[in-house]
Amino acid sequence: MGYQITTDSTSDLPKQFYIERGIKFIGLIFQIDGKEYREDLNLTLTTKEFYDMLRKGKHSTTTQINTYDFIEFAEPILASGEDILHIAFSSSLSGTYESCKRGAEELKDKYPERKIIVVDSLCASLGEGLLAYYADENRKKGMSIEENAEWLENHKLNICHWFTVDDLNHLYRGGRLSKTSAIFGTLLGIKPVLHMDDSGRLKPVEKARGRAASIDALVKKVVETANEDIKSQQVFISHADCMDDAKKLADKLRREVGIQNILISGIGAVIGSHSGPGTLAVFFMGKKR
Repeated sequence: MGYQITTDSTSDLPKQFYIERGIKFIGLIFQIDGKEYREDLNLTLTTKEFYDMLRKGKHSTTTQINTYDFIEFAEPILASGEDILHIAFSSSLSGTYESCKRGAEELKDKYPERKIIVVDSLCASLGEGLLAYYADENRKKGMSIEENAEWLENHKLNICHWFTVDDLNHLYRGGRLSKTSAIFGTLLGIKPVLHMDDSGRLKPVEKARGRAASIDALVKKVVETANEDIKSQQVFISHADCMDDAKKLADKLRREVGIQNILISGIGAVIGSHSGPGTLAVFFMGKKR
């Protein structure tokens, strides 16, 4: 039989994408207002409800996938006779990848005839989702599971992540910004522009004054770092309950860069716990990150 492509809920892909492409995901856990939730595409708690809670001052924490979680998720797929190519959340941001690796090793002992490959995406949000998109495209072209995994390893550092946040306090709580910088940046209306570096960590790159300028900065970064085929690429935009800004960014990319294929999706609660409401990001294939 064939192989199943799987990923984590931190890929932030829309429900229809999973359905149409037959990709399965394992949900990470977050805790807010004294309750624990597993990400499930808005079935239990919608992202709108989640971000409204953050805006009211509620604090959210997250928990990585453990080995048992992954075994419970993956075993039915292996038992059905399919192999697994799993695309995991960046190992620099979570221990989820290591848990998936340990679970895969245990399952290999039980299902020695099956193949299970776990790829450390070194990506987050729709960057991870874009890697899953390319994995599915490769599978459609007839790549074997080993060929596909090798392609992902060779190209994952070409997945560009450029994003901006609206609330600096979330970066401060996540250790990405000093308290003083967060306070003065907020007073001055500073919107930092960040990206994911080659180690899979978030790195501030420049500062923009105001939301409109930060959106312009994202467009500029696309132009500077994208491959020459950017106009025909599949480009992803993710947003933390700021659809209007996501549409503005998409319109500018179509008008000023000529990009044709853009998918917009919401940022889930696990990623959103660390970036906060108003986060806006764009993902594409570039020369380098």
